[in-house]
Amino acid sequence: MAQKHTRPGWLQRVRHWPQRGDRWRWSWLAVLMAVMVILPTTGCNLDQFARAEADVPRLVSSVLSDPKTFNPILSQESPNIFSFTFEGLTTTDAITGDTVPALAESWEMSEDGQTLVFTLREGLRWSDGEPLTAADVVFTYDVLFNPDIPTNSRDGFRIGTQGLLPSVTQLDDRRVQFSLPEPFAPMLRNTALDIIPEHILRSAVETTDAQGNPLFLSTWGTDTPPTQIIGNGPYRLARYVPGERVIFERNPYYWRQDDQGNPQPYVEQVVWQVIGSTDNAFLQFRSGGLDLVAVQPDFFSLLKREEDRGDFSIFEGGPSLGTNFFAFNLNQASRNGRPLVDPVRSRWFNSVAFRQAVSYGIDRDTMVNNIFQGLGEPQTSPISVPSPYYAPPEMGVRTYDYDPEKARELLLADGFEYNAAGQLVDDAGNRVRFTLITNSGNKIRESIGAQIRNDLEKIGIQVDFQPLAFNALVDRLTDSLEWEALVLGLTGGVEPNGGANVWLLDGALHAFNQQAAPGSDPLEGWQAADWETRIADLYIQAAQEVDEERRFELYKETQQLTQEYLPFIYLINNLSLTAVRNRVDGVKYTALGGALWNIYELTVD
Repeated sequence: MAQKHTRPGWLQRVRHWPQRGDRWRWSWLAVLMAVMVILPTTGCNLDQFARAEADVPRLVSSVLSDPKTFNPILSQESPNIFSFTFEGLTTTDAITGDTVPALAESWEMSEDGQTLVFTLREGLRWSDGEPLTAADVVFTYDVLFNPDIPTNSRDGFRIGTQGLLPSVTQLDDRRVQFSLPEPFAPMLRNTALDIIPEHILRSAVETTDAQGNPLFLSTWGTDTPPTQIIGNGPYRLARYVPGERVIFERNPYYWRQDDQGNPQPYVEQVVWQVIGSTDNAFLQFRSGGLDLVAVQPDFFSLLKREEDRGDFSIFEGGPSLGTNFFAFNLNQASRNGRPLVDPVRSRWFNSVAFRQAVSYGIDRDTMVNNIFQGLGEPQTSPISVPSPYYAPPEMGVRTYDYDPEKARELLLADGFEYNAAGQLVDDAGNRVRFTLITNSGNKIRESIGAQIRNDLEKIGIQVDFQPLAFNALVDRLTDSLEWEALVLGLTGGVEPNGGANVWLLDGALHAFNQQAAPGSDPLEGWQAADWETRIADLYIQAAQEVDEERRFELYKETQQLTQEYLPFIYLINNLSLTAVRNRVDGVKYTALGGALWNIYELTVD
């Protein structure tokens, strides 16, 4: 249960949290958009907006940038509109972590674990009033599994060493069957995938453009009139003003009712105010223009002092589910005869000893105290602390306490030397120097990058820190693949298989050694290390394993490998903190769901 924040002992508390499960949603755009600052502050006056619609019960929050799509299958960003406008067969109880019914009222699993039958709730409707049936579910998964439609969600459904996909068939109007080639432990959680309307979108899937691509790829962009976006969630799009706000109105056909038969949600309107920086969002919250705001470390002390006077509460969910990391580009491939990474630097980056030395050279404790204001702990795993599959250091997971002398020893043993000026050079006399990138405008990541530059300078390494505009960074990560080092993060959850697209060799987010994206120029000479292949194999085996103890052992080995070989050098696990106006009643805050996971039962005074 959420609580007001107190610094001492938070890590000890979470060790005893109940085990939870959830499907991770991973995406580079999710990573970037969650904390991205790329737009100037808009000129709109939030107070004028509040006065104009003061008679409408509503909840106002902020986002750092406009939505990138209204199509849930194509979405690669977080936050996105779909937690308000769409639902899947199942969802996750953000307190227990259990998978619970959503559009489906029940399900049955066969004894061999290879057949899963869902029964939909009776009388389900889309936001335009049309019936929602099992045919919509089958259509959704047909679209998801269509190789001509790029989506990050597909990797999470691949089963076994061959990466087979389940087959989905309609039994009748309310029942749908998933048939699996073998038992697949994450399958039930995966059915939280948003269901989309066949009667609206089938023609877009079946019709192609002049290049032979399905029109679906350009359907439901942000230029689509909101009234044409048909969903099944608690809200539907009412209005979108680019650069200013997104307005959601209550879906009159939503299925939820309270115990007295009253329709839910109770809040008539939800407003996303587009505010292009965390600083400005903080100011808007203090002035009363927002009902909730994520608490950045820089703002915590001031907000804590203002809780009573400002009539709000700061909720703490414990360790956040995401990661913060530093990574080198380990890709040794070329494209059109040109190496993605300079061969001299690539040789450094692909040395395990070099990566370990860099990890020892980063002062995480100072990072916690100075950048995160004490609201976090050094991170040691790609798997979230609240996950039942998280393995702490006591289980043989390697850690890297700040030790510059150890870093120098590793570098010297690996053939590096120090010149007369104390600069690190390789065995050919090349100065060890590389460029570090992150997304500009993110104060936390810019501060992390600046500290890494200073820390590594102390062991003779020159880091050229270069924050990039959002579009330029996305291009390097997903298109050109030409980068040297980066500071970023990934969103997480309690079901590790949601991160399969990070660890499978052909995964869409295997960023430290990314293969060519579909439709882009191929790579020559791409190769994977033995440890990299082993991690991919373990993720496949863990998804096949239904015994929970055995699954834990498999995922423990992946964590031991990631900390030994450091494809990602993990940094800080920060606390999940949000300030919410006391006029918002019914908040059950957790790191897993945040403040609005149960928005259908919230009320606004």
